[in-house]
Amino acid sequence: MKANYQNIALKIIYAQSAGETFVVSRWLAEKSNNSISKGSGKRSLVKTSSKQGRYVRYRYPIKGQINDIAIDATLRAAAPYQLQREKKGRAVVIEKSDIRVKVREKRTGNTIIFVVDSSGSMGANKRMKAVKGAILSLLNDAYQKRDKVGMIAFKNHSAELLLGITRSVELAEKKLSTLPTGGRTPLAAGIDMAYEVIKAAKIKDKDMLPVIVLVSDGKATYSSNGTDAFAEAINSAQKIAAEKIKSIVIDTDASFIKLNLAEKVAEAMNADRFEIEDLQAQSLVAAVTLSL
Repeated sequence: MKANYQNIALKIIYAQSAGETFVVSRWLAEKSNNSISKGSGKRSLVKTSSKQGRYVRYRYPIKGQINDIAIDATLRAAAPYQLQREKKGRAVVIEKSDIRVKVREKRTGNTIIFVVDSSGSMGANKRMKAVKGAILSLLNDAYQKRDKVGMIAFKNHSAELLLGITRSVELAEKKLSTLPTGGRTPLAAGIDMAYEVIKAAKIKDKDMLPVIVLVSDGKATYSSNGTDAFAEAINSAQKIAAEKIKSIVIDTDASFIKLNLAEKVAEAMNADRFEIEDLQAQSLVAAVTLSL
């Protein structure tokens, strides 16, 4: 336990050297589920189709799929009809219409995929320092909540998976600290890679809670198919919304005249958007909690 507190302290010190850090509350808690109390390890309660987890209620089988039978509920459903049923020596007669199956819940962490714009528009030292500070704050919270993290960076002509999904926040910090910037902005490529990473991970763990955290000013200057780069990014963002993947956009646009491009991307993703200036002005990552 002492070693864990030391690790957390080191992370905070490192984050402060990279950029301003922010207070992180239960910003990834599900609206419809109870959040996990501080220190309990896992962040959220999720319904699961596996036989793991606590039995919380019963339901009718879906499309005739009978698995993990709720014996108590099934017996209660069959009880009123026992006098009318032909028992043939059986104590209780159960018919298919009586069967109920269990609904279970288990505690799970989130899987946070950071999608970071490392193109030339992010090259200003002050802005990148603020971005790293924001991400490191989220990483520190992920460490305490036992979330899994992954990291994608996009620049020039493609996106790169810097870090596959892992519980090692230390690896994520190392990748972030050495993140180079420069080149054009293939925004759609970054969003598309996040989508593919999540879809692949869902095959292995269908109960995972994916969250995309897109850190960008919303500018898109490169398209893989030669079409309008921003329109391509909007199409990719709409695909995230269609899959109902929880997402957050941290808008890093520091231009004097803003084009509100990140806002348009957030709308297409059905994501909450926060400006990097707000992140610096208050403990805004905690405010993200309220939005979710």
